[in-house]
Amino acid sequence: PGLHVLAATLALEVSVGKTSTVMALNNSNVLLPCTFTTCIGFQDLDFTCKASEPLLLDRNPRVEFVGSTTGKDNNISILLKNVEFSDAGKYPCHVRNPKEKNLQNNATIFLTVVQKSK
Repeated sequence: PGLHVLAATLALEVSVGKTSTVMALNNSNVLLPCTFTTCIGFQDLDFTCKASEPLLLDRNPRVEFVGSTTGKDNNISILLKNVEFSDAGKYPCHVRNPKEKNLQNNATIFLTVVQKSK
């Protein structure tokens, strides 16, 4: 009987930037950053970014995809317009890459909404 150690490295990495907390002023627009890297490229990439309340981002006119997956960008960020206090919460950015045997990874953004000082 021997000891076998299996080391697995993730080829798919997802990042939300240097800090995972984003602060926005009420009624402003805020970028929720999310990028990914992959060692072997991607095809038919599947990604989602959902709020704590799933209805918030599904077909919502206040949400705009501002990323790009052409070239080396691999940016899947979204812009949330006219932020409301109810938008505060967790935003997991989830990526699944069929080209890497459906490898999945995610990172979470925490959005805080504050009142503009008078």
